[in-house]
Amino acid sequence: MKVIEKVKNFYKKFPLKKCVIGHSVLGQEIYALTVEKTPFPTIIVQYSIHAREYLTAYLSLKQIIHFIKNGRRGTVHFIPLANPDGVLLALSKNPLYKANGQGVDLNVNFNARWGEGAKNVFVPSIENYVGEHPFSAPETRALRDFTLKIMPNATISYHTKGEEIYWYFSQNEKTAERDYKIAKKLSNKTGYPLVLTPNSAGGYKDWCIQELKIPSFTIEVGRDSLSHPLGAERVGEVFRKNKRVIDTLLESIKCN
Repeated sequence: MKVIEKVKNFYKKFPLKKCVIGHSVLGQEIYALTVEKTPFPTIIVQYSIHAREYLTAYLSLKQIIHFIKNGRRGTVHFIPLANPDGVLLALSKNPLYKANGQGVDLNVNFNARWGEGAKNVFVPSIENYVGEHPFSAPETRALRDFTLKIMPNATISYHTKGEEIYWYFSQNEKTAERDYKIAKKLSNKTGYPLVLTPNSAGGYKDWCIQELKIPSFTIEVGRDSLSHPLGAERVGEVFRKNKRVIDTLLESIKCN
């Protein structure tokens, strides 16, 4: 349970703005930690929505510290553990577990072509179960409500693995051109290629693009040759490749 305790302790000691955005199925708190350099632009970066991908929670703490020390522009709301129950299950029972405490895969539970993904299933499972309906899980409702409260200019979702970036979800031509330009900058900083995922739907990125009309990116960290789950021993390598991602995104957002 080391990563869960590490995030909790980090949150307790965090000296800046912070809040609990909601609770998991099993009652665990879901934290948001905010670092403000300037009021504009504002982004949300969320991690560990898939249980076995808890490496990204370790990454979040490094990125928070780095942005506190080195960030120059913008406000970042970090959500280190979007799925604390699932992480607990991945650590204690099944290392390949992806879903929440009720077997809902949170990253297919958003109302963005919900249930249309090629790998979706319709019964509780360790992965790919879409839930009874969009936002049936308290964790996705918490992310939705917090996002609508903040109304960010962009979002990032960190996942493992594959070292690639997803940026597209049926945007119109003008919006796609805007988002592609930003995605290329993120690709240049990380070395990760841009990849299209036409058979995927229902994710946080997808919902942000569809409903908020903002740039939204899923970044898969960790080499594909590695096996799930990726542990804390990989965080240094991952952080080095992603150290400039947040600043690059903030610098890419223009005033309307």
